[in-house]
This record gives sequence, C-alpha cells and structure tokens, in this order.
Amino acid sequence: MIRQNIWLTPALALLAFLPTATLQANVTDGVASYYGDRFDGRRTASGVRFDMNALTAAHRTLEFGTRVTVTNKANGRSVDVVINDRGPFSRGRTIDLSKAAAREIGMLGRGVAPVRLEIVDSGRPSWSTGETVAIAEAQRVLMDLF
Repeated sequence: MIRQNIWLTPALALLAFLPTATLQANVTDGVASYYGDRFDGRRTASGVRFDMNALTAAHRTLEFGTRVTVTNKANGRSVDVVINDRGPFSRGRTIDLSKAAAREIGMLGRGVAPVRLEIVDSGRPSWSTGETVAIAEAQRVLMDLF
C-alpha cells in the first residue's frame, strides 16, 4: 500500500507552492531589443503585417494578442505592447519591440535595454495568466541553454 501512494506526498508538496509561483510569474525581468525598418510590411508569425510604428512586440512563447507592459529598468519609462510575432532569436534576449515601442521607452540609441515585463491581459481567464508566464519563462531558459 505504501508503494502505491509514494508519489502523493511530493505531488501535494508541489501543489502547496504553485499559487505563490503563479502570482509571482505575472512579472519577469529580461532584455529587450527592437526591430524596425528592415521588417516593416513583412508578415509576422501571427499573420498580420509588421508595422514598425505600432506598439507591438515579438515573444517566443506568449500567446498572440497578449498585452504586456514593458518597463525600461534603466530609466523607468513604460509602454504597453501587443504580442503579434515570434522572437527574439538572439540568445539572452526576452522580447523584441517594434521601433515605436523602443522609442517610447528610450532604448533606440543602445538598441537593447534591461526590462521588466508584466502581463496586462492575455485574453484568457485571469487564473491562467501566471501559468502562461511561468511556462514561457521556463521555455525561455531552456532555449537560452541551446
């Protein structure tokens, strides 16, 4: 009988930590870059045409249509963007902003900036948002390893 239920204790212990991890997962830190002129007018992974003057962004795993507040940690400036593409494909980068979004947070000069990402609206039930970010963060870490 003990062998049949041996998995139960670790599973229950893990469940005790999930609510805390989920709440903290709505906010994550990373590095932003931007893309613009060269990609303007091309189709994004979501199927819409990229507009470098729109407040949009590319993220590897967040659902298309997710609204994210991106805050430049160096100067405190923020912008709300909508995820409509996949990327960035450079190691160590978390999000690719449109040129307009990069301008809003003051990162055009350097091209990259340390940022904080906070999910505003994912278009999914609110209880699942933290889970989505936690999964996205885990996938980002795995992608950075390879």
